[in-house]
Amino acid sequence: MKAIFRKIGILALFALASVPLKAQEVVAIQKSSEEEMIFWILAFLIGLTATIIILLIITVFQLLNLLQKETNRVTGEHLSLWERFIGFKPKSQEHKLLLDEEFDGIKELDNPIPAWFNWFFGVTIAFAVLYLPIYHVWKVWDLQDAEYEKEVKIAEVKKEEYLKKVANSIDEKNVKLITDAKQIQKGAEVYKANCAACHGQKGEGLVGPNLTDEYWLYGGKINDIFKTIKYGTQKGMPGWQKQLNPLQIQLVSSYIHSLKGTNPPNAKEPQGTKESNEGNANNESKAVSQAN
Repeated sequence: MKAIFRKIGILALFALASVPLKAQEVVAIQKSSEEEMIFWILAFLIGLTATIIILLIITVFQLLNLLQKETNRVTGEHLSLWERFIGFKPKSQEHKLLLDEEFDGIKELDNPIPAWFNWFFGVTIAFAVLYLPIYHVWKVWDLQDAEYEKEVKIAEVKKEEYLKKVANSIDEKNVKLITDAKQIQKGAEVYKANCAACHGQKGEGLVGPNLTDEYWLYGGKINDIFKTIKYGTQKGMPGWQKQLNPLQIQLVSSYIHSLKGTNPPNAKEPQGTKESNEGNANNESKAVSQAN
């Protein structure tokens, strides 16, 4: 019996002594930004701690078995491992569990907490002891918020790569109108860098025509605007297909389409043919100056 208790004491001291030493090593490695080394040291630490806990559990069970055998030898009773695990007590021990309270001949027993509950509680404590330093001190793995932000950034990068990949497949036949505010803002940046010199900062028209009214020289549908920007016109506007990729042309076309009805100050007089809100030619429209 003394040898068993001595073994438990040695293992417990070893467990307590090893944890801070390993923690110091991990902190030192973290400062050097060697994340992979931190991971393996923590894995070793967790494995070592788990091994020590398992050895302690085995030793405790051996001790309990010895004590139980001694008790069974004295009392002549025998309990299976399952009965001990669930905290079962034989009927012959009920007198030890009786409480002083009694009501109408009903007596209450002070039954102990089952062993499985105590072990489960111990496991949760061990989990917390490992969880706190790993996630909040050493920060080996990210918390949910950080993981979410990383995944969002990764998704945005993949989205940009996908858009660049499919950009060359966009043309005046299959182009779609973009309505997303962020994408429209990107189109506005392309417009200000390349189109504002002729059409004004707000599309009011300077050398080029007004882009905010219902009149269009070459069509106001998204396909028409895309085609006009891509190939240019015969009256002064160059084609932009060499300077801008198809995705950029789609973005700036969608931005120009969004300018309809904004009525900026100092807007240029209408030019071209009036079109409906859908961008189709209005049967009752009239032609105005075709100069560009």
